[in-house]
Amino acid sequence: MAKKHPNPWVEALQTIGLSVVLAFGIRQFIAEARYIPSRSMEPTLKINDRLVIEKLSYRFQDPSRGDIVVFWPPDALFAEGQKRDAYIKRIVGLPGETVEITEGVVLINGEPLEEDYIKTPASYQWGPGQVEDDTYLVLGDNRNQSYDSHEWGFLPEENIIGQAVLRFWPIGRLGGLD
Repeated sequence: MAKKHPNPWVEALQTIGLSVVLAFGIRQFIAEARYIPSRSMEPTLKINDRLVIEKLSYRFQDPSRGDIVVFWPPDALFAEGQKRDAYIKRIVGLPGETVEITEGVVLINGEPLEEDYIKTPASYQWGPGQVEDDTYLVLGDNRNQSYDSHEWGFLPEENIIGQAVLRFWPIGRLGGLD
C-alpha cells in the first residue's frame, strides 16, 4: 500500500497557525519587546533603546524598589477614547511607605534613598505622602523631565504590564538592566 503524503498547503497552514498562536501566547503572557520613546529614564535608558519586558515574575512576587516597570498609565490621565501608550518608570515607593522628595532627595520613611542611577536630583518638592495599598510611587530616572507619580499620583499594581529586564538594542548597549 502506498504511503499517503500530506497536503503541503495543509502543513503550511498548520505551521503558520501554530506559530501565530505561540507568538501571541508568548507576547501576551511571558515577554514582549518595547522601545523607549522619551528621555524620562535617562541615563539608564536612552531614546530608541529596545527592551525585553518580562511578564511572569510579578504573578509570583511583588515588585521591588528599583525595578524598572512598564505599565498602563492611570485612566484619569486620558480623555475617554483617547489612545494611550504604556509608560516606563522605576519603582521608588512601596505600599505603606511614607515618601517625600525635598531638596532633591527622596526620603523613604524619613531615610534618604541611595540613588546612583538618576540623571539629576529633582528640582521639585513632593509629599510627604503614604503609598496606598496595592499601589507604587514610580519616578523616571531623569527626574526633571519625567511625567510620573510626582505629577499624577500612585500607580495601581494592576496597571503593571511587566519588568524591563534586558536591553537588546543597540547591540553596543546589550545587557541586563540594574
